[in-house]
Amino acid sequence: MWYALKKISQNLVIAIPVMMLAGFITGLFIDPKPLKSLIIPFTFLMVYPMMVTLKIKKVFEGGDLKAQIITQAINFGVIPFVAFGLGSFFFKDQPYMILGLLLAGLVPTSGMTISWTGFAKGNVAAAVKMTVVGLTLGSIATPFFVKFLMGTNLSVDVMVVMRQILLIVFLPMLAGFMTQRLLVRRYGEMEFQHKLAPRFPSLSTLGVMGIVFIAISLKAQTIVASPQLLLLILAPLALLYAINFTLATITGRMFLPQGDAIALVFGTVSRNLSIALAIAMNAFGQEGSIAALVVAVAYIIQVQSAAWFVKLNGRLSILPTGEPQKAMATR
Repeated sequence: MWYALKKISQNLVIAIPVMMLAGFITGLFIDPKPLKSLIIPFTFLMVYPMMVTLKIKKVFEGGDLKAQIITQAINFGVIPFVAFGLGSFFFKDQPYMILGLLLAGLVPTSGMTISWTGFAKGNVAAAVKMTVVGLTLGSIATPFFVKFLMGTNLSVDVMVVMRQILLIVFLPMLAGFMTQRLLVRRYGEMEFQHKLAPRFPSLSTLGVMGIVFIAISLKAQTIVASPQLLLLILAPLALLYAINFTLATITGRMFLPQGDAIALVFGTVSRNLSIALAIAMNAFGQEGSIAALVVAVAYIIQVQSAAWFVKLNGRLSILPTGEPQKAMATR
């Protein structure tokens, strides 16, 4: 089972479309409404495992303050507004589509931030800090960004969104941290890091598959009625990621050494689409599945674009050679 889940995690660019297709077919032939009862269990399965492997204590280590500040400045001062602007342009009269694009650009960093930084031989220690800080700040800021940017188009109850984030982010974060401490105490740090921790992201992927399946099932009839919908979603998402990669790469080249610059790229581009998906499905009722459709499509572009960036950086040295890497010693 673990081998199968690991292979799925390594091939999200294939697994997500397959699950979307399965959900679409299911939604055409059966009533998908009973699947709503599975949203909460799959949400927990999606979020909790990645919290178990989160290295919260890394936040308090120094050495890359400039990279951390620039990363969060892009994450919260630029990308949400770019996402909202693109959504408003492409989806003028479809507020929940705009919401989906905004959510895809609102919660930064995921476990893939660390993985892609490692693949590209960047500063993994900096990426870990970006993940913890970005996830925490993004979870706190999301209700207020949504209210500020979408309040005129949607009825946004900040307290409802905050309550959902508490349930789908901070409660699993606490449970994950406690699980991590218990496992380390029982098996030791070395065995936890090398044998147990690598299994948890695969469980998270299982949750992602379930949520994507449910989200597409609920919107299958809508997609049939408007088959051009998926193409319409792809355009602003592709632009969002192109802008994000370009901005992060140029900023990294100008201000940071190579290792930190690579971490900056993936600390801004690798959005936490799992949490964005969970917020869309849990905090905005039936119409939230429209926003979830946008986030589900974002998975495909995010994984594919990150893989291409790693290949191109390896061949073309997009980011400059800087001071010696701190990455591999901390992996």
